[in-house]
Amino acid sequence: MIFSSSSSFFLCLLLIFSVTLSHGDNAFVGTYGVNYGRIADNLPAPHSVVTLLKAAKIKNIRIYDADHQVLSAFQGSGIQIIVGLPNEFLKDISVGEDRAMNWIKENVEPFLPGTKICGIAVGNEILGGADVELWEALLPAAKNVYSALDRLNLAHKIEVSSPHSEAVFANSYPPSSCTFKEDILPFMRPLLQFFSQIGTPFYINAYPFLAYKNDPQHIDINYALFKKNSGIYDAKTKLHYDNMFEAQIDAAYAALEKVGFDKMEVIVSETGWASRGDANEAGATVKNAKTYNKNLRKLLLKKKGTPYRPKMVVKAYVFALFNENLKPGPTSERNFGLFKPDGSIAYDIGFTGLVPSSATSSFLSFKGIGSSYVMISTSCAALLLLVTL
Repeated sequence: MIFSSSSSFFLCLLLIFSVTLSHGDNAFVGTYGVNYGRIADNLPAPHSVVTLLKAAKIKNIRIYDADHQVLSAFQGSGIQIIVGLPNEFLKDISVGEDRAMNWIKENVEPFLPGTKICGIAVGNEILGGADVELWEALLPAAKNVYSALDRLNLAHKIEVSSPHSEAVFANSYPPSSCTFKEDILPFMRPLLQFFSQIGTPFYINAYPFLAYKNDPQHIDINYALFKKNSGIYDAKTKLHYDNMFEAQIDAAYAALEKVGFDKMEVIVSETGWASRGDANEAGATVKNAKTYNKNLRKLLLKKKGTPYRPKMVVKAYVFALFNENLKPGPTSERNFGLFKPDGSIAYDIGFTGLVPSSATSSFLSFKGIGSSYVMISTSCAALLLLVTL
């Protein structure tokens, strides 16, 4: 997109002003969040999901759109939400700030301040994807969203970001050798420059499961699952890694450093492990999913950094809240959920699940507002009867 000299000057002023009004840590409370995907026809109603998240003490979620029913249900919950501007809207939003303004006024502003919308993710895994036109649209779309937020006096409250997949990297082993792909750099570098100016972290979707699934012969599954193993040694940094998750984060830090953004924080926007998969999907079992997510939660609760960035506390959003039965692709894609569609836990990692008081497997009997629930604690045998507001 081509900006006029006056509009470019105005945007520069906004960016300079934003330094003094940084949103800081407003977009993430603590270190643990969850992605609330909804590509399914059997999920609980959003108000029931709020009850579930509160019971599990999950304070951060990401959604992949700006669904009005979801945003209304989360009003007054105190849960921080990053909404998604879907990929299919990027080209239109990139055309002009007015398009972004219209989208925000329709999908974000009406729900403030009751619903804690703390961020807008502009697209998902754009760079490295098949549609190069989207690569070109990403930065102007992000700038237009930010500029519209600023005009509404919301830029210091709502973070503008865009999560990336591992496809943006040319290599990531060992971590210190990680670089961005050459064909992506012309798009990545200016995007990072913009995000650096407005204080946005680098969001990466990091999946040890996918790495292991693609090369089970050469990757120790214990290294992928945070279990005891010999780990890897990075000769350049002289650092030892005993789990792939932290190695993937430090690989991102190394790539950022090589292009001049060594101070940018890395946040994991997606990570998880499938509990079921096809015959050729190595490692996709309930046991492994439980092990990965339980150990990941333990690591995040320590509120520590990585070997390469020990002072940068690791933060991550787990994928996903529910199994999603309508997701296309291999079986694993439909089985990343921490919870089953009926609100019960998929496996025990210490969370609390919701089940209907009739103890049936259907969620239909308690989808309505005002229904009664039985909350079953997975860490003790006690039962707590909960009546939703």
